[in-house]
Amino acid sequence: MKARAKVEALAQELGYTLAELVGTETKSSRSPAAPKHRHPENPALTWSGRGRKPQWFVEALEAGKTASDLAIS
Repeated sequence: MKARAKVEALAQELGYTLAELVGTETKSSRSPAAPKHRHPENPALTWSGRGRKPQWFVEALEAGKTASDLAIS
């Protein structure tokens, strides 16, 4: 770990990050998912159906709505 710290410090002195110098940055090949669900009162809030459910979606389900009620047509 001492070697890594020295290399990171040298990279920082030169104005770079270690990842920039060694090319370890990863880019996702997956494009952003299109939104599939929309908040009933605030159309700016959407969810693609991927990942953790947003709180507004959970609250709507608890209030008796279904996922298809919130689906974008």
